[in-house]
Amino acid sequence: MALGLTVATGGTLVRMRLAALRHSLRDQSKAGWFASGVFVGVVLAGGTVWLASRGDHDVVAVAIAVWMLGWVIGPLFAGGGDETLKPEYFTMLPLPPRALSGGLLAAAMAGAAPVVSLLALLSLVVVGAQLSLVAVLVSVPALLLQLLCFVLASRLAVAVYGVLLQVRSGAVLAALVNAFILAFTAQGWALIAAYITTDVQGAMAQAARIAPSGWSLVAVEAAGRGDWLQMLLALAGLVALAGAMFVAWSALLVRRTTATRAGVRPRRLLTGSDARSAANAKELRTWSRDLLYGHQVVFAFGYGLFFCLMPIAVAWKGMLPYAGAATVVMGGAMFANLYGADGTACWSTLMVPGSARPDIRARQRAFLLVFGPPALVITVLFTWWSGTDAWPIVVSLLPALLGGAAGLIVLASVYATVPTTDAHKRSGNPLNTGGNEGEAMGLVYVMLLLISLAAAPALVVALLAGWWGLPVGLATGVLAWWWFGELAAARLDARGPELLTLLRHGRTTSDQASPSALSAKMELLPKWQRYLTFFCLGFGAIPLFPQAVVPAIFKLTDNPARVWFLALYAPGPWQWPVIVAMALLGLGMYSYGAATYYRASKLTLPQSPEEAVQPAY
Repeated sequence: MALGLTVATGGTLVRMRLAALRHSLRDQSKAGWFASGVFVGVVLAGGTVWLASRGDHDVVAVAIAVWMLGWVIGPLFAGGGDETLKPEYFTMLPLPPRALSGGLLAAAMAGAAPVVSLLALLSLVVVGAQLSLVAVLVSVPALLLQLLCFVLASRLAVAVYGVLLQVRSGAVLAALVNAFILAFTAQGWALIAAYITTDVQGAMAQAARIAPSGWSLVAVEAAGRGDWLQMLLALAGLVALAGAMFVAWSALLVRRTTATRAGVRPRRLLTGSDARSAANAKELRTWSRDLLYGHQVVFAFGYGLFFCLMPIAVAWKGMLPYAGAATVVMGGAMFANLYGADGTACWSTLMVPGSARPDIRARQRAFLLVFGPPALVITVLFTWWSGTDAWPIVVSLLPALLGGAAGLIVLASVYATVPTTDAHKRSGNPLNTGGNEGEAMGLVYVMLLLISLAAAPALVVALLAGWWGLPVGLATGVLAWWWFGELAAARLDARGPELLTLLRHGRTTSDQASPSALSAKMELLPKWQRYLTFFCLGFGAIPLFPQAVVPAIFKLTDNPARVWFLALYAPGPWQWPVIVAMALLGLGMYSYGAATYYRASKLTLPQSPEEAVQPAY
């Protein structure tokens, strides 16, 4: 009976999942990103199968481990993964937890990601074909069990992460893990270079086989050798692991859909005697109690530290002095949507006449208090540790970045607000804050660039005139803090009701300037142009940063490591031309994407596609 109910639930949820996917692909921009993701996934899967065809089983073990790691950490950077079918939707149905969990698992298996991973796991069949017919037969259940473990590990990781974010220590741990992973995507080349230049490949392959991701390969290899006991133990281990993860995930789903706030302890009230002190008290309360705020603060510091510490693996300390600056830049990007995070709670500010300026200034002071002193300490200690003569540069950069970030976060929060789920309406998955993850990530990228540009005058003066960059940095920081704060306060005073309406109802395509309308306008362009734009914006960073900026730094610092930088493999006289060409290619890709979006913004949304009004040039 229970099994039949689980099967019936699974069939229904799979059909719902496929129907939702089919309808979402009607949006051409989403379809473009979906197609690009599938294409990249198929290429990587083909690369995994090709590695298996070469007969190097150690590399296959490491490759499968990377695939499983991607399943675990990928959803943590994508709003908690695919939440098309939220568990909360089914709480009123008389479904046992196991039936609901089984149905949601079946729905999770119905998508492009599992199919792409299945293609990658065909490398096990290739390995088996190199060993024996029995190994080929064993590879089929092994790859299916491994795929099931991939999906369950992903779902369980998101569930555990959601639980961690609900306690302070867990939020700190989750932030550090996220910070390390994101820093690795940018500076992981240093660890890879250290791995290549040292004799640890065998140890890595052995660790990959011991990890659960390697048990399927162990089973296939054991079948090829005729070691039936090891084969059975490896397959049984996969079955037991899948069962344990399913039970744990089911328990966490129950906790997610039934947890209450009854056990919250009362907090000491913070009061104020005037508008300024009241706004300060509100901000202190928010920054000290909201776990997502704490998570973002720890993430910013963790990213700045990991980003600048990883190059030490190749004996390069040149990044250490900039750890404080990197922390401030990431912190400003993370807190660029303050009013969006508050949600409709901003009505309490709007209902008090004259409260806009004190509220804006209180948010700026809170940011400077949280990031200023620690960033200064990190900068001083790491610059001393590096042994480099970077003092004029880092001392000039820090005040400019702090002031620029403090001004830009409030300016972006009122001019480019991204509606998110109100704090009291957040689901059991804190990673999912609504349907605007793409818009929020776009704001983060823009803020990273703008905050960095705020320090450009101080950097130029420091490079040309040394310590004269310090007064320039102080002046630009104070000016950005004051002027951007004034602009933000004036905007909040003038457009506060419209901001509250946006936070309450979200954006609609009737607003021709909204990101939703821009997405709809992109659909009016030819399909090939949209896909090319998505490709350029998605992959423009590869030629620009790892193939141009990093090799240029290596050349300037006489670092002998070549790693995967194309320019450093070219003959000496051609290295700088290759670096310049890669930089121009990356900038060209970004420029094309930006120009396409600009052209789309000049279109007018018609009643029907045939009535599109083309821009005038």
